[in-house]
Amino acid sequence: MKILIIEDEKITAEDLAHSIKLVRPNFEIVKTTSSVKGTIDFLNSFPELDLIFSDIQLSDGLSFEIFKNVESKIPVIFCTAFDEYALNAFEVNGIAYLLKPFTSETIKKAIEKFEQLTTNNGDKLSQLIQFMERKNTDVKSQSILIYQGEKIIPVKLDNIAVMYLKNGIVKIHTFDMKIFTSVKTLDELSKMHQHDTFRVNRQFLINRNAIKDAAKYFNRKLLVHLHFPFEEKIIVSKERSSTFLEWLSRG
Repeated sequence: MKILIIEDEKITAEDLAHSIKLVRPNFEIVKTTSSVKGTIDFLNSFPELDLIFSDIQLSDGLSFEIFKNVESKIPVIFCTAFDEYALNAFEVNGIAYLLKPFTSETIKKAIEKFEQLTTNNGDKLSQLIQFMERKNTDVKSQSILIYQGEKIIPVKLDNIAVMYLKNGIVKIHTFDMKIFTSVKTLDELSKMHQHDTFRVNRQFLINRNAIKDAAKYFNRKLLVHLHFPFEEKIIVSKERSSTFLEWLSRG
């Protein structure tokens, strides 16, 4: 049986390949890819595969994008560090999964579960992709996922006080005084929050509930004070001051 591994962590990929061979010595690891684009290119040139082991979060996006852009009915065992609420998607759609960190035993169980599925795996994969896209839409209205190594941390949107750009990196400051790094841009975060936040300038996106008051500043600008200590000065430009005050008054 010809196997493709999709995993952007080299050590994890090697460990997975080794464990697969221990469980099923007759399986042939044909290739290991590490990105959405690279995998699409490979599948377009080498479609003769029997099974795919795929990480979900890759360096250039979610692996679901691969299967949306390649006409493939190759069965997939997903490798994930998602919390239980996301794992329900796999259970509902009947696709096997590996929960990181995995072991030879969990790999064996995933393969055995997968082998029990009917031949209608292509339809099941399509259902999983659609389900997860809906799930992601629902999650976006409530939480943002923060990726820290192998961990995926859901941070509720209503717990985010300030999002800001520092040295080219987007930081998220929560009401319980935790600071995270986000892979999303401020533009993307702004669309997720909509009415609850205001983009005071190119650097800061502020939750209404984080604002203590605003004071007049030089040249008709506004200086925003928060309910907690914050080392950066948050200044609303004079061009945005009127819009900001109008938005603040609606809270």
